[in-house]
Amino acid sequence: MAKRKPAKGPYQPTSPERIQELIEEATVDCYDEDEAMMGFEATLQENVTCPFRAKVLGEEVEVVDLRGSAKGRGIDAICKKQGKEYPIDIRSLEWIDPRPKGFEWIEAYLSWSEGL
Repeated sequence: MAKRKPAKGPYQPTSPERIQELIEEATVDCYDEDEAMMGFEATLQENVTCPFRAKVLGEEVEVVDLRGSAKGRGIDAICKKQGKEYPIDIRSLEWIDPRPKGFEWIEAYLSWSEGL
């Protein structure tokens, strides 16, 4: 029997069980929050396909990269608008469809970061 492709349509959130699996995978062997943050940074860079579209303060931008925040803790989305790039905390983005490939990893990071 052939496998069915998932139906295309509106975004469906990742299950809490899968989110927990992804958090555990990203933070395996991490001894503290700083190491876990580095684990998430590497995991997001490996698994989320950039560029993708999102919104910041209601304005559409192109997210061209994800990297650790230069201001300290967190992950910045490097957003491009009118030829300029701006680092924006990934938690400040408004998500639009289609979501980027690997978005479940962003969901895992967002869930994990709520506890910080």
